[in-house]
Amino acid sequence: MTKADIVQEISNKTGIDKNDVLAIVEGMMGTIKNAMEKGENVYLRGFGSFIVKKRAEKLGRNILAKTTVTIPAHYIPSFKPAKEFLEGVKEKVKVAEHA
Repeated sequence: MTKADIVQEISNKTGIDKNDVLAIVEGMMGTIKNAMEKGENVYLRGFGSFIVKKRAEKLGRNILAKTTVTIPAHYIPSFKPAKEFLEGVKEKVKVAEHA
């Protein structure tokens, strides 16, 4: 499913113009992105959490040059689904596979 599919589905269900829905969806994504770029976590009850995780410094290998390089500590975005969301996916995808 793409962003365009999401916009179309919301527009069909609500009757709101697709351009208005697109602005809302992009606004939500931008708000989440901006919060995470500031190091803030975003919690959407019943859906999940967008969490900023810190990766520790580690050693990596450049196989072609046969050298070891240090990969500095850095932050990455992560998503943790809510319990009911996770359980719903587990149950419904399993049922869909057997259909």
